[in-house]
This record gives sequence, C-alpha cells and structure tokens, in this order.
Amino acid sequence: MAYILVVDDDDIIAEHAAQILIDSGHACGWVSDTKAALQVLTRRKPDLILLDQNMPGENGSSLLRRLRNSPRFFDIPVVMLTGVHGIKDEQVAYYNGAQDYIRKPFSEKMLIFRVRQVLRSREAGARRGGRALFADVDPEPVMPPSSSRLL
Repeated sequence: MAYILVVDDDDIIAEHAAQILIDSGHACGWVSDTKAALQVLTRRKPDLILLDQNMPGENGSSLLRRLRNSPRFFDIPVVMLTGVHGIKDEQVAYYNGAQDYIRKPFSEKMLIFRVRQVLRSREAGARRGGRALFADVDPEPVMPPSSSRLL
C-alpha cells in the first residue's frame, strides 16, 4: 500500500482517480491546487503524486520543478495526469522530472497499472541503491603487513 496525493483542479476527476486508487489498496487523498498540495506535503510526504498540468495559479510543471529542486521532496515520484495532449508538453514533463505521463480521459486499469509500475520502479531503485552504497566497502580496513610499513 502506498500513500498517493492527487493534485487536480477538476474535483470530479481528482475524486474519481483517488477512489480508483483506494479501491486498488492504496491510501489516497486529493487537493485542487498546488498551494494546497504544498500544505499537505509539509504534513506528510506521499509515496507518489498524480499531478495535473493545467490548474489555476501555479501549474503542474512549476510545482514539479519546485519538488525536484527541494532537498526534502526531490525524490517523490510524480506522474502527470493531464488533459494536455501535445508531445512537446509530454517531453517537457519528462524533462522536468516526471516519471510518467497519463492523458485524460484515462481507464481504471491503465491508471492502476502505471501507478504500480512507477511504485515498483522506485522500490527497485531503492533496493539497488542501498546495495550499491555498500557493495565496494570492506567490513574491516586492510592494514599492510608490518614488514612493508614505511619508517
């Protein structure tokens, strides 16, 4: 089970996406703008954010850039969930650090599948990263033989 935050100014879509994710076993909440998202983030760090591109005030790309530049939130996976269909917008989202890009309207199965894929990828990366940090560290320092020490 993951905690997922949906950020979308369309309450019907946000609630629908949240309900799909809840029904698939995740804890999920939703907010309707980036200001509310930042308030939630100060209280609890989600395992994943579903983020709409076009919202009043600060847009999704701007929030994504802020997250990627934050020492506290840079590693939260973000999936863009948006009605924007241009290839340029999708490329910009990936450039800004999105892990995936889902276009509206979306199917339940596709939403669950793509969220699951991003969460699995994050888990696998964390496992690899943990091993890689210590893979080439010897448990005890090796001392040269006493006869080869320099005086």
